[in-house]
Amino acid sequence: MNLLIIKEILSRKVNFFLGMIAVITTVAFFVAFYTSSKASNRETVRLTRDMGFNLRIIPNQTNMDDFWNKGFSNKTMPEDYVLRFNKFEDFSYAHLTATLHEKIIWQGMNITLTGISPEVEPSGKKKASMVFSINPGTVYLGYEIAKRFKLQKDDTLNILGKKFTVAKTMTENGSDDDIRIFAPLADVQEILNRKGEINEIKALNCLCLADDETNPIDLLREQLDEVLPEGKVIINQTIATAREKQRHMYERYFAMLIPVLIFVSVIWIGTLAYFNVKERNKEIGVLRALGYGAAKVAYLFLGRAIILGIIGAVLGFILGTAFSLIYGPDIFTITASAIKPIYRLLLWSVIAAPLFAAISSFIPTMIAISTDPAIILREN
Repeated sequence: MNLLIIKEILSRKVNFFLGMIAVITTVAFFVAFYTSSKASNRETVRLTRDMGFNLRIIPNQTNMDDFWNKGFSNKTMPEDYVLRFNKFEDFSYAHLTATLHEKIIWQGMNITLTGISPEVEPSGKKKASMVFSINPGTVYLGYEIAKRFKLQKDDTLNILGKKFTVAKTMTENGSDDDIRIFAPLADVQEILNRKGEINEIKALNCLCLADDETNPIDLLREQLDEVLPEGKVIINQTIATAREKQRHMYERYFAMLIPVLIFVSVIWIGTLAYFNVKERNKEIGVLRALGYGAAKVAYLFLGRAIILGIIGAVLGFILGTAFSLIYGPDIFTITASAIKPIYRLLLWSVIAAPLFAAISSFIPTMIAISTDPAIILREN
């Protein structure tokens, strides 16, 4: 009977080839999108991460009028507060950085002096840092400060009696960072005589929201009450919303496109199977008259569909993977290394594609085996 299936395929090569194109196209699109999605997810995380911190944790006693006027809290809290987050797993805070801000007059210019600490990740999770690492005794200068005083890398300057070396002059930011000097937290605490004190913890909201959740602030504040009841959390809703929308966009696009491709493929294969059965009415009648039962005729056409699905799945996997490897790095330049063949997709494709091909051919096959062979032969 397997030989009969092969003869059936060879006798209708064009029809078989067109059906295989449908399977190859569907599998190739699925494999290419899924393979690229790994890089896309990482790319999205990196791009949204680069939007900056969207959470600010400040002392609970902060006067909010003063906070918004000055840009930071006039109250302080112990630096080791940031370490409390280490004890909690599955926490919705990441990339925590302790900071100390103070406005000073330097060289006749009103500037903001900011000390920053290395990042702390809850539960010891290691992620790429969002903040630059500043070595002791060095500073990063905001654009306007460097421009006004014509300061360059490796120049030295004196801030409140302590000498620093310029490690970097920053590009124009269009915010108050242009009139800010960044230095290691310990150095800023020393020159401000605030050892062990900070007035803000910057953080990133890593909470993945469900579609019906629009505001994570309640959960964030609830979690903050667990770990740091002395603190108050402020969320930048614009950045938080943009980050979540960006993360969900690709997933929704993928979820919408794949069912469409599968539907088109099923209709395509089913239509080809219908015309193949219609063209083979006489031969089906002869087979039935020769003693081939309905089950054997069904086996002939469904077996053909299964072989079509297996070959299409293998070729589709190869084509989709090749497309991702060739064109993916040009699309996802930041995380190009994440694009790799996912061989388990080959297994799933070889299982799913023949199944869909068989389902697509099921109705035409049932029409073929339900018709009386005498009627078929009389009509032909």
